[in-house]
Amino acid sequence: MNRGQVYSVSAINQYIKNMFSKEYALSVVFVKGEISNCKYHSSGHIYFTLKDSASALGCVMFAGDRRGLEFRLSDGQAVIIGGTISVYERDGRYQLYAKKITLAGEGALYERYEQLKKKLEQKGYFDEAHKKPIPSYVKRVGIVTADTGAAIQDIRNISARRNPYVQLVLYPAKVQGEGASDTIVNGIQALDEAGVDVIIVGRGGGSIEDLWAFNEENTAQAIFECSTPIISAVGHETDTTIADYVADLRAPTPSAAAELAVYDIRLVLETLSGCKDRLIHTMFDRIDDARQALSFRERQLKVMNPSQQVLQRRQYVADMEDKLTGLMNRMLEDKRYRLQLLAGKLDGMSPLKRLESGFAYFSDLEGNRIESVKKLVPGDEVDITLADGHVRAEVKDVFETMEWRE
Repeated sequence: MNRGQVYSVSAINQYIKNMFSKEYALSVVFVKGEISNCKYHSSGHIYFTLKDSASALGCVMFAGDRRGLEFRLSDGQAVIIGGTISVYERDGRYQLYAKKITLAGEGALYERYEQLKKKLEQKGYFDEAHKKPIPSYVKRVGIVTADTGAAIQDIRNISARRNPYVQLVLYPAKVQGEGASDTIVNGIQALDEAGVDVIIVGRGGGSIEDLWAFNEENTAQAIFECSTPIISAVGHETDTTIADYVADLRAPTPSAAAELAVYDIRLVLETLSGCKDRLIHTMFDRIDDARQALSFRERQLKVMNPSQQVLQRRQYVADMEDKLTGLMNRMLEDKRYRLQLLAGKLDGMSPLKRLESGFAYFSDLEGNRIESVKKLVPGDEVDITLADGHVRAEVKDVFETMEWRE
């Protein structure tokens, strides 16, 4: 450009753009900053500002370059942008034309976290159908954590307070840094083979980088494939890892995991004592009921016993015999009395009795009774029967007198 020459705005902007284009250092740059004022245009382009604590830089990513973007831009993300610095001639301002964008620091880890979470969720690792129930009463608790951290101390203290008889089996694992997830996987597999009742996998709180071993896919797979129920206890209550989603039960802290895994022996003893009292009470009630039932059955047996029935029948027969004998005696006495009456009457009506009283029985020689003098005439022979013999006499005279009646 020549001094003193007048240029148009467009010419100036064109000149500056050419200067930027000739500067090799600006053709491929990597800039780190925080996303702000992010807007997705209907055309597919993304417009946003990249800033740090002191400055801001306008940025654009054209739709054609978005194919390599693995996440959605949003305000507040820390990113590293690779692209070209150039001038937008119309507005006369320079900006960063982004070609590649990656998350920086925790932002990158968070994006990996979300991607793995989505992947495992689609594979069914988080489904409730795969969750195994935590045993109510355990004898051995496996623990995968650092042997010098606060987590193991908390678990030991809580377990000792709740139930000192439960055995704790520690697999000392590296819980952060390179190779941490491998030692966690080895610990889960070793304790699963050891036959513990439940496994606690966890550590104390920290940043997402500190907790990253519990967000690794191999850790999640080991938890999913473990046949022993697993309680995840990673970080603080606000920390949530992939291990928490895959585990059979999530505890907000290692102390809470111990509370969930180890039953309180005092409550068990109180429950057993109550059960014992109820059992004794029920037992005595049943014994009392059984005694009453036995007494009732004994009475029934006495009533229904054949020997008792035979004895009762014999007594009944004897009673009936006595009644029949008494009835017969009374009947005989009555008949005897009536017979005596009849005999007396009959005796009173007997001809012999009359003869003994001085009467005589008259009959003709053929034995026919003579009842009236009208049947006799002088000269008839008659037989006269007296009490002590017979007399044959001849009728001399017949006198008619008044009829005599007894």
